[in-house]
Amino acid sequence: MRPFIISTDTTSDLPAEYIAEHQISLHPLHYLIDDTEYGLDLTELKPHDFYQTMRDGKMPTTNATNIDNDIKLMEEAVKAGYDILHLSFSAVMSGSHNNARLAAEEVCKRYPEANIIVIDSKSGTGALGLLVRYAVQLKDEGKSLTETAEWIKETIPSCVCRFTLPDLFHLWRGGRLKKSSAILGTALKIQPVLHIDENGALETVKKVRGRSAAIRAIHADLSELCEIGKKPEFVCITHGDCIEEANEMAASIRSNYGIENVYISYLSPTLGAHTGPGTLTIGYLGIHK
Repeated sequence: MRPFIISTDTTSDLPAEYIAEHQISLHPLHYLIDDTEYGLDLTELKPHDFYQTMRDGKMPTTNATNIDNDIKLMEEAVKAGYDILHLSFSAVMSGSHNNARLAAEEVCKRYPEANIIVIDSKSGTGALGLLVRYAVQLKDEGKSLTETAEWIKETIPSCVCRFTLPDLFHLWRGGRLKKSSAILGTALKIQPVLHIDENGALETVKKVRGRSAAIRAIHADLSELCEIGKKPEFVCITHGDCIEEANEMAASIRSNYGIENVYISYLSPTLGAHTGPGTLTIGYLGIHK
């Protein structure tokens, strides 16, 4: 049985140290600012600098993964003797999953002995990163590629991703909100609480007034889970350059619910471009999405 590696894309928002430690192959999504493209060679603006450009009025645009680069990365792994488990960003929100799937088909034609499994996470950011962490854990426990892939597929329907953002403008710009709703909501200080649903699409869960209420709302289900004795093993928090709030949420989760494995990382530019500075997300395994 051939050994396997785990790969994912940059919307998993995993820290660089974790990627290096576990030898995860990272497939980059790209973004453009003033006609300058970032991401293909994993060279990006520093996270704070990226979000500062948005505060200064820049409007980044984004692209999916590059299929030729997907093929290159997969072929390198296969030639080195590895099979691949690839976990991708939601296919509903990006062409990256389809690019990875087509790349895997091409590489397997060239190398019939290879086994490449590409899974649509139907999620993104910390929730996708969470699935990658579980895949790494299963692999380290000696589970096979097939066993690990089946566990991930069975777990996806219970992988929660909730988030809030302070500025509705970026959702309007991305076509997910009417301009009139964005203007009115901003004037009334309405902050939406959204999640990624069972199909991998964005859906508004509720709308609240004020930042504190929104932050409480995005981990309300976590509180209920812990109350019924289903405390998650891991919680992943990502943020759009609002580290103080992310740290406060992590501290609250650790102290109130006794969950030690709370991880914090930046929301990647290709996601942050559509949500803006101040976005705060949480990912964990629940009863359902």
